[in-house]
Amino acid sequence: MAERTALLDPAVTPLVAAPVVPQRTGPGAALKIVLGVALLVVSLVLVTRIGIGGGVGWAEIGRAVGTRLGLPVAPLPRLTDSLIWDLRVPRVLLAALVGAALAVCGAALQSVTRNALADPYLLGVSSGASTGAVVVVVLGFAGAQLGVTGGAFAGALVSFGMLMLLLRRRGVGSVRIVLTGVVVAELFAALTSLIIMSSGDADSTRALTHWLLGSLAPARWDAVVICALVCAIGLPVIWLFSSALDGFAFGTDTAASLGIDVRFVRTVVLVTASLLTAVAVAAVGAIGFVGLIVPHGVRFLVGPLHRVLLPVSALVGAAFLAWTDALSRLVFTPLEVPVGVFTALLGVPLFLLVLRKRGEL
Repeated sequence: MAERTALLDPAVTPLVAAPVVPQRTGPGAALKIVLGVALLVVSLVLVTRIGIGGGVGWAEIGRAVGTRLGLPVAPLPRLTDSLIWDLRVPRVLLAALVGAALAVCGAALQSVTRNALADPYLLGVSSGASTGAVVVVVLGFAGAQLGVTGGAFAGALVSFGMLMLLLRRRGVGSVRIVLTGVVVAELFAALTSLIIMSSGDADSTRALTHWLLGSLAPARWDAVVICALVCAIGLPVIWLFSSALDGFAFGTDTAASLGIDVRFVRTVVLVTASLLTAVAVAAVGAIGFVGLIVPHGVRFLVGPLHRVLLPVSALVGAAFLAWTDALSRLVFTPLEVPVGVFTALLGVPLFLLVLRKRGEL
């Protein structure tokens, strides 16, 4: 009781105070993050060995990377070097960046909306980003990857703004926010299809349709650089609000009483999540359910405190999408299934499980 009173005392409560939440994490929090880093590094190296053109050995990967670092190693034959450095490595790194971004966005959205089913895909943010990106491509404004990212960001903000507008009067109940998100997602999906069909170019229609399913096949270094820059800014920004996100678990009124500027925190987190989602969609298309699967699994392992939940979700999300992309290339070889199809197959059962656990199914 004394601890609770101290938290509510304006003299000792900081602008973003940490509420009293179950302490499932402790001194082992750093160990969990270290284990997540180890999991990610091992996963990225193993996945790089898998793919089109046959497997490559540890020595070849080391020589390809060592050559770029200026180490005294024998260079690989040009074809093998290009296979590893121009195709495998950017694809694996882009999968890791997108997986990390979507997982953190899912955890953040679940907190600010107080909804366990929230993620960029279910709330329509991914669909809005897809529409914005397709508009830029079809209208010929996409002179570079940055133009597609800008269009996707605008679409993500518009779709999320529409969602909040529709929820404003009647509140944000668990089922209501999901149903409204589905409506928004379907609206923007229909607009995207209409724009693609009206382009009149069969090749562009086919390419855009494949991209919208979520595919890492077109991964190139320019997309990796842009995603890395945005993630380097966006992920730490969301992590800085970890204590505030913990406070949202008690509701906005209680969070405000703890000294949290609810409107400011929500705005910054939502805009940052929209930007991260937009960059991910612009790079690889709409990949759903990563933001739903990963945070729930990580929360079960490390607890609800966002100072640990967010970084571990980023690491696990990166490894998860890298392995999922590898499976999408291997299961139906030589046919390559878009990775978005695999994440949907994994995400739908979990979505139903969460609904049933909450007594809403």
